[in-house]
Amino acid sequence: MSDLLPLFPLPNVVLFPGVSLPLHVFEPRYREMVADALDGDRLIGMVLLRPGWEGAYDGRPPIYALGCSGLMTHAEQLADGRYNIVLRGIDRFRVVEEDHGQNYRRAVIDVRSESQPTPLDLERLQRCRGKLESLLAPALDRAGARSAGSAATETTNVYARAASSLSDTDLVNALAQYLNLEPLEKLALLERDGIAERAAGLVELLEMKIITARTPAVSNAFH
Repeated sequence: MSDLLPLFPLPNVVLFPGVSLPLHVFEPRYREMVADALDGDRLIGMVLLRPGWEGAYDGRPPIYALGCSGLMTHAEQLADGRYNIVLRGIDRFRVVEEDHGQNYRRAVIDVRSESQPTPLDLERLQRCRGKLESLLAPALDRAGARSAGSAATETTNVYARAASSLSDTDLVNALAQYLNLEPLEKLALLERDGIAERAAGLVELLEMKIITARTPAVSNAFH
């Protein structure tokens, strides 16, 4: 990883290791960032803006220090200079110090690689996967019920096929990224060191939402 990692701060996006993220880049400073990254190592760091960013968005509003680097696996430049890109999550990191030498934000970072799971972690992860599938099953059933006829069954089947093709690690990270959770809830999951801890945190979070709402709240966990 280069000494200075380009930062792409957004108010509602948290990237997780191993998960793909499509982005549409239209601001001039971030078009410049993408162009420079394509000429270099193709890495961009996704970070979350702190509350109150609206009034200073055109400048450099405060960010949370924890983020995740992503490798550009796809980049398409449109005729007007905008980009459609896809990032693949690589490593968690913490911002150590920001550099102000470019129009876009860059930082010195401290890479926080995921801890390697122990055999006990893997057993715990497998148990958590079963709990997650149980928690999400009612939401899938309701989503299917809102569809017509065979489309209901197909909705559930598509998810089941996709989930079954993912490893435990990839499934947990994908759910953490794409479930309709609050940005700070996602950031808290990213903070968890190790995939077993993250899986347990995701289970706890979904269970809490169900209890708090007194309804199967995970039905709202899908966009």
